[in-house]
Amino acid sequence: MPSRRDFLAGTTAFAFVAGASPKLILGETKPAELPRGKAEHCVFVWLGGGQGHLDTWDPKTKGDPKEKKPGSYYDSIETAISGTRVCEHLPHCAKILDRFNIVRTVNHDVIDEHAAATNRVHTGRPTSGTEIYPSIGSIVANQRGPISEGVPAYVLMGYPNVTRGPGFLGPKYGYVHLTDTKSGPPALKRSVGITDERQARREKLLNAVRDDFRGRAGGEGFAAEYDAAISAAQKLAGPEFMRLFDLDREPADLRNNYGGEFGQRCLLARRLIEGGVRFIEVSHNLNFLNGTGWDVHNEGILRQHVLIWELDQALSALVLDLEQKKLLDKTLIVVATEFGRPAQFDGGGGRGHHAKCFSIVLAGGGLKNGVTIGETDELGMKVESRPVSVPDLHATIHCALGINPREELFAGSRPVPITDGGEPVRELFGA
Repeated sequence: MPSRRDFLAGTTAFAFVAGASPKLILGETKPAELPRGKAEHCVFVWLGGGQGHLDTWDPKTKGDPKEKKPGSYYDSIETAISGTRVCEHLPHCAKILDRFNIVRTVNHDVIDEHAAATNRVHTGRPTSGTEIYPSIGSIVANQRGPISEGVPAYVLMGYPNVTRGPGFLGPKYGYVHLTDTKSGPPALKRSVGITDERQARREKLLNAVRDDFRGRAGGEGFAAEYDAAISAAQKLAGPEFMRLFDLDREPADLRNNYGGEFGQRCLLARRLIEGGVRFIEVSHNLNFLNGTGWDVHNEGILRQHVLIWELDQALSALVLDLEQKKLLDKTLIVVATEFGRPAQFDGGGGRGHHAKCFSIVLAGGGLKNGVTIGETDELGMKVESRPVSVPDLHATIHCALGINPREELFAGSRPVPITDGGEPVRELFGA
């Protein structure tokens, strides 16, 4: 009959095996060491609505909507990367594509729901009914923070919603939202008539109220969070941050090179980088250009080329401007969208949604640029080689920024890895 000691030893061994990783039990090696990039900033260009990969970064044989022949809507052109072609309406980017990487085989399983797909690409996880996961911008803010004092870690020029937010990380790692590239965040501007003297009197009164509240509340919890928020807002309202919005300081020729409103947002992103902002999302929705933005169902596709032209001008200007200022290797540019579009045309000549493979583009960031990742089939409908999941994409971005994608964050007491099992695309990192 086994002794009590034998019984305890056996149950301990069983508990270890039951809780251990299957790979550990089978004697497999530990995960490969992660690459670590040297990028200090990220500009996340968001093409909301679903940019069609066949009509931009992964062109195929030309189709014909009138004949219901599936394929690309436009002709393709050669690029600075041998063997890689892009849409004819991306000529500026094509000439400098050796500063880019096209990842053509990103995929997920959300097809018909824009909001869920947008959440998937921003957070790297499916929508949860019990937890609000942080966006990639908030995770970068949490892990790296701003480079300079007096500026935020995370700035959003796009739609302010939960998908872009800090989730369980809390408001400290949220974004500063911009609606006007010329004047900066409206909440940080003084009202008309508030002089320096009046501002100083207000702050003195506020400090007295805060001191009294801290004395009664013990200076912890809500009071401490409020103090931190007020202090951060006061710093952001200072001249160091607000001067970054004065685009008139830039040469007229450079501003013209960037183009219209979207281009000016990209120029502002470069100024924010110089000011020390870590992560900047710049949205390119602009439905008024073609009536639908990138969601080109039916007749929306007829003027899709105008969107592509604008993206081409602004994106190429941003890359060259950063390069000229010796900032391209320090800045990872990510051109992302929630899903692609199929090769087939709908009844109105446009396209539906397609998430089984689509293209996301990277540039700069100290990566091994000029490498195109993955292949899709002859119609761009399925992955032929080198699939890249959304968690893999997130792991790649984090590694480029020197963040360990396997590190754990905490939702309360529950550990949550930074990515949902993502592995970086190692081909994009140097030896």
